[in-house]
Amino acid sequence: MGADSGPDRDAAVRLIGEALAAIYRRADAAMRDLPIYNPALDVAALGFRDVDGAALGIVLTPWFMNLVRVPPRGAVAPPPGTVVPRALPVGVLDFTIGVLDDVAIESCSLVSPMHGFVDQQQAESTALAALAVVLAPAEQTGPSFMSSGAAEQAGSAEPIASAMPSLDRRRFLRGALTERRP
Repeated sequence: MGADSGPDRDAAVRLIGEALAAIYRRADAAMRDLPIYNPALDVAALGFRDVDGAALGIVLTPWFMNLVRVPPRGAVAPPPGTVVPRALPVGVLDFTIGVLDDVAIESCSLVSPMHGFVDQQQAESTALAALAVVLAPAEQTGPSFMSSGAAEQAGSAEPIASAMPSLDRRRFLRGALTERRP
């Protein structure tokens, strides 16, 4: 992957997301019997785009929702399991290095397990809202995730708001969606 921009780069980045989703779809059958699996959900790659030469988006599975970064081709990756800080518009987030089918990826866990989601639409709306928060400068996101407008931009904000507690963006990005209401 080069740092080229334009329609070809956009298409290439979306293909990277779809290739990652295909890998997780192959793992889906092996995960179905585990207690962390939510049968109401499917694997999806959402919102993949070029961010500073890397592909960045959300990978959603029935067992996790991760912010995923695929470094540019030829970039030297630290060993798998290494945690690296990455500066994004929302601030610095920690990503864990991994390898899927010989491709280095960096993952930042957003939600796991996925039992708090009743259907694919709710999970995808939440994922897109999370991505909007990650890509918005911290001063634009405001004090609360739900008041940031990100959910409204992603669409279908009402089901999201009624299904989860009010969260600030930092708690959301650290997996607070798994918390239960009192």
